[in-house]
Amino acid sequence: MTYRVFSEKKTAPAADNRPVSTDEPQQHPHELDLSSALSEQDVDAIADVLQAMPEAELEPVELIRQSGLVNRVGRLALSAGHGSYRVKAHMLRIGHAIGLDDVRSQVALTELTTTSFRGEIFRTEVSENRRVGINADRLADMENYIGSLPDSVPMEQIEEQLDRFEEKPHLYRPRINALSAGVACAAFAFLNHGGLIECIIVLLAATIGQYIRRNLISRGINQVGVTLLASAVSCLIYLGLVSLVGLAFAIPGQHEAGYVSAVLFLVPGFPLVTGALDLARLDFSAGMSRLTYALMILGAAALSLWAVSTTVGIEPNPMDPGNINPLVLWTLLAAASFVGVFGFAIMFNSPMRMALGAAVIGMIANVGRLGLVEHWHVAPQASAAVAALMVGLLARAVATPLGVPRLTVSVPAVVIMVPGVTVYRSVFEFNSGHSTAAVGLGVEGALVVIALALGLAVSRMLTDREWTFER
Repeated sequence: MTYRVFSEKKTAPAADNRPVSTDEPQQHPHELDLSSALSEQDVDAIADVLQAMPEAELEPVELIRQSGLVNRVGRLALSAGHGSYRVKAHMLRIGHAIGLDDVRSQVALTELTTTSFRGEIFRTEVSENRRVGINADRLADMENYIGSLPDSVPMEQIEEQLDRFEEKPHLYRPRINALSAGVACAAFAFLNHGGLIECIIVLLAATIGQYIRRNLISRGINQVGVTLLASAVSCLIYLGLVSLVGLAFAIPGQHEAGYVSAVLFLVPGFPLVTGALDLARLDFSAGMSRLTYALMILGAAALSLWAVSTTVGIEPNPMDPGNINPLVLWTLLAAASFVGVFGFAIMFNSPMRMALGAAVIGMIANVGRLGLVEHWHVAPQASAAVAALMVGLLARAVATPLGVPRLTVSVPAVVIMVPGVTVYRSVFEFNSGHSTAAVGLGVEGALVVIALALGLAVSRMLTDREWTFER
């Protein structure tokens, strides 16, 4: 009977570089053949002792601690919403700083596998992150800290800093976070041809919906269930307020058509964009898991929206644009784009300088996109690609002076362009049995999202060697 006594060790090739045949029995340097020298009772006793030995006596204690620290860095970056490429870069940088030779990792949306190498031994850890969300402030803090690390750092110092990252409260109270979502959705309503009444009621409905959503998620409630509830609540509040305003003031018009904008805070723009960027780097496990999560949240919100609208008896038809002076209209579109991106950035817990930088970039790019579509009749997906490329290049110029990661200003600026209304209408048409219209809307929305990701990816390839060349 043979027992393995020590941990994993890399095997060196034969001296003459001949491959080792797997047909011949090999003697492992850390395996003992005890069956010939001891009785069966003695062998069983030794096996029990080996199995009861603590891990610290089977592997170097220092490597265990180093591996755990690297894995913790990855979990913190993943829970803050970072793309897999940056999560891996953070873990590798920390690993080198604490004395590891190499760190290899596999990153998904909720799962993280890291293997830390030191000399001839290695240690693999698997962990799970159940908190899927966005914390742009933590992203920036981790990026700045890890990017400025010297070549060698004591592990105690890094652990203390990670404790501060983890314990740092959100920058904004839940009410401010909810109000920012309401403001962003109201800006969306105007961009979707909504009038003053629609924008005000969308602001109220989306604010209440986001407040409920954030509180339930902070208590550990399932995100799919929370999305279903928040979508239904926001939609019902919007339709109820529209009915009350119509009865009280006898205001004519089809103001119900703006109810889709009241649930646009549920569009998972960050996972959609970062997932597509992961795919652009051929990281399929991370990209597919993020896109699956995003589609699941979108589907839950759309199904809830469909259930409410079917019960009430209305359809998410596009609103008719009003007659506004062109100069005034484009000024208002620029202002709505700025406010929308700013609101989403605050909802993502961005510091004020980061939110303002993202808002300026988003305003410039979105107005340019709308101009391409409206005046030059460029296809929506081509316009989205050009706008996203512009966002990426502007983010490269703005991020360094602001001292923030490029991702934290580029993604909020692109989220305003995600065709949430188109996706919701597609699901509504599917559930209504109008398959042809549903497929057309779904393809249109998917092409725009792909174009946004391609524009951002090309901008990174033009300005970042790590994206341009495979290592």
